[in-house]
Amino acid sequence: MPNYRLIVVGTDGSDTSLRAVDKAASLAAESDAKLVIASAYTPQRRDSAGPDPDQPRHPRDTPVADLLTDAADRAKNAGARDVDVRALEGTPADALVDLAAELGADLLVVGSVGLNSVVGRLVGSVPRIVQRRAETEVLVVETSG
Repeated sequence: MPNYRLIVVGTDGSDTSLRAVDKAASLAAESDAKLVIASAYTPQRRDSAGPDPDQPRHPRDTPVADLLTDAADRAKNAGARDVDVRALEGTPADALVDLAAELGADLLVVGSVGLNSVVGRLVGSVPRIVQRRAETEVLVVETSG
Protein backbone atom coordinates (compact mmCIF):
# COMPACT_ATOMS: atom_id res chain seq x y z
CA MET A 1 0.00 0.00 0.00
CA PRO A 2 1.33 3.47 -0.87
CA ASN A 3 2.29 5.70 2.02
CA TYR A 4 0.20 8.85 1.57
CA ARG A 5 0.96 12.08 3.43
CA LEU A 6 -1.99 14.18 2.23
CA ILE A 7 -5.32 12.99 0.82
CA VAL A 8 -8.05 15.25 -0.58
CA VAL A 9 -11.62 13.97 -0.92
CA GLY A 10 -14.65 15.72 -2.37
CA THR A 11 -18.17 15.50 -1.00
CA ASP A 12 -21.53 17.13 -1.61
CA GLY A 13 -23.02 15.62 1.53
CA SER A 14 -24.93 12.90 -0.32
CA ASP A 15 -24.88 9.32 0.90
CA THR A 16 -22.95 8.28 -2.18
CA SER A 17 -20.26 10.95 -1.77
CA LEU A 18 -19.88 10.01 1.88
CA ARG A 19 -18.79 6.55 0.71
CA ALA A 20 -15.82 8.27 -0.92
CA VAL A 21 -15.16 10.07 2.38
CA ASP A 22 -15.23 6.70 4.18
CA LYS A 23 -12.65 5.24 1.78
CA ALA A 24 -10.43 8.31 1.98
CA ALA A 25 -10.65 8.26 5.80
CA SER A 26 -9.69 4.59 5.84
CA LEU A 27 -6.66 5.27 3.64
CA ALA A 28 -5.70 8.28 5.77
CA ALA A 29 -5.92 6.15 8.91
CA GLU A 30 -3.77 3.38 7.39
CA SER A 31 -1.15 5.87 6.16
CA ASP A 32 -1.36 8.29 9.10
CA ALA A 33 -2.02 10.94 6.44
CA LYS A 34 -3.72 14.29 6.72
CA LEU A 35 -7.21 14.22 5.19
CA VAL A 36 -8.73 17.32 3.62
CA ILE A 37 -12.46 17.05 2.96
CA ALA A 38 -13.68 19.58 0.41
CA SER A 39 -17.01 20.68 -0.96
CA ALA A 40 -17.53 23.13 -3.80
CA TYR A 41 -20.27 25.71 -3.85
CA THR A 42 -21.48 28.34 -6.28
CA PRO A 43 -21.80 31.73 -4.67
CA GLN A 44 -25.21 33.31 -4.83
CA ARG A 45 -25.21 36.22 -7.26
CA ARG A 46 -27.50 39.15 -6.67
CA ASP A 47 -28.16 42.64 -7.90
CA SER A 48 -26.46 45.04 -5.49
CA ALA A 49 -29.53 47.30 -5.64
CA GLY A 50 -31.84 44.43 -4.72
CA PRO A 51 -32.80 43.24 -1.26
CA ASP A 52 -30.49 40.95 0.68
CA PRO A 53 -31.12 37.29 -0.09
CA ASP A 54 -32.61 35.01 2.53
CA GLN A 55 -29.60 32.70 2.25
CA PRO A 56 -26.38 33.71 4.01
CA ARG A 57 -23.57 34.54 1.59
CA HIS A 58 -20.48 33.39 3.47
CA PRO A 59 -19.61 29.71 3.14
CA ARG A 60 -19.17 29.30 6.92
CA ASP A 61 -22.81 30.30 7.32
CA THR A 62 -24.22 27.97 4.68
CA PRO A 63 -25.24 24.34 4.62
CA VAL A 64 -21.80 23.63 3.07
CA ALA A 65 -20.26 24.20 6.50
CA ASP A 66 -22.70 21.76 8.08
CA LEU A 67 -22.07 19.00 5.57
CA LEU A 68 -18.30 19.44 5.94
CA THR A 69 -18.56 19.22 9.72
CA ASP A 70 -20.64 16.04 9.41
CA ALA A 71 -18.18 14.54 6.92
CA ALA A 72 -15.22 15.39 9.18
CA ASP A 73 -16.91 13.73 12.16
CA ARG A 74 -17.57 10.67 10.01
CA ALA A 75 -13.93 10.56 8.87
CA LYS A 76 -12.66 10.81 12.44
CA ASN A 77 -14.99 8.00 13.50
CA ALA A 78 -13.48 5.92 10.66
CA GLY A 79 -10.01 6.43 12.13
CA ALA A 80 -8.62 9.50 10.35
CA ARG A 81 -6.72 11.50 12.95
CA ASP A 82 -5.73 14.72 11.14
CA VAL A 83 -8.80 16.09 9.33
CA ASP A 84 -9.32 19.51 7.79
CA VAL A 85 -12.28 20.85 5.80
CA ARG A 86 -12.49 23.32 2.93
CA ALA A 87 -15.46 25.07 1.34
CA LEU A 88 -14.38 25.91 -2.19
CA GLU A 89 -15.99 28.42 -4.51
CA GLY A 90 -16.46 27.03 -8.01
CA THR A 91 -17.39 23.90 -9.87
CA PRO A 92 -16.61 20.61 -8.08
CA ALA A 93 -14.10 19.17 -10.55
CA ASP A 94 -12.13 22.38 -11.01
CA ALA A 95 -12.15 23.22 -7.30
CA LEU A 96 -10.94 19.74 -6.27
CA VAL A 97 -8.18 19.58 -8.88
CA ASP A 98 -6.98 23.07 -7.98
CA LEU A 99 -7.02 22.31 -4.24
CA ALA A 100 -5.08 19.06 -4.70
CA ALA A 101 -2.44 20.93 -6.72
CA GLU A 102 -2.29 23.83 -4.26
CA LEU A 103 -1.79 21.52 -1.28
CA GLY A 104 0.51 19.06 -3.07
CA ALA A 105 -1.84 16.16 -2.33
CA ASP A 106 -0.61 12.61 -2.87
CA LEU A 107 -4.11 11.33 -3.63
CA LEU A 108 -7.42 12.85 -4.75
CA VAL A 109 -10.52 10.76 -3.98
CA VAL A 110 -13.91 11.20 -5.65
CA GLY A 111 -17.06 9.10 -5.92
CA SER A 112 -18.14 7.45 -9.15
CA VAL A 113 -21.57 9.09 -9.39
CA GLY A 114 -22.11 10.56 -12.83
CA LEU A 115 -19.65 8.32 -14.67
CA ASN A 116 -22.41 6.40 -16.42
CA SER A 117 -25.07 9.10 -16.66
CA VAL A 118 -26.11 10.57 -20.00
CA VAL A 119 -24.93 14.03 -18.94
CA GLY A 120 -21.67 12.54 -17.68
CA ARG A 121 -21.07 10.92 -21.05
CA LEU A 122 -21.91 14.07 -23.01
CA VAL A 123 -20.32 16.89 -21.02
CA GLY A 124 -18.16 15.03 -18.55
CA SER A 125 -18.74 13.90 -15.00
CA VAL A 126 -16.78 15.11 -11.99
CA PRO A 127 -14.79 11.83 -11.80
CA ARG A 128 -13.88 11.95 -15.51
CA ILE A 129 -12.85 15.59 -15.42
CA VAL A 130 -10.81 15.05 -12.26
CA GLN A 131 -9.07 12.02 -13.77
CA ARG A 132 -8.24 13.98 -16.91
CA ARG A 133 -7.01 17.18 -15.20
CA ALA A 134 -5.43 16.13 -11.91
CA GLU A 135 -1.67 16.01 -11.67
CA THR A 136 -1.79 13.61 -8.75
CA GLU A 137 -3.03 10.08 -8.25
CA VAL A 138 -6.84 9.84 -8.44
CA LEU A 139 -9.00 7.18 -6.82
CA VAL A 140 -12.57 6.89 -8.08
CA VAL A 141 -14.57 5.05 -5.42
CA GLU A 142 -17.56 2.99 -6.63
CA THR A 143 -20.43 4.73 -4.85
CA SER A 144 -23.46 3.83 -6.92
CA GLY A 145 -24.35 0.59 -5.17
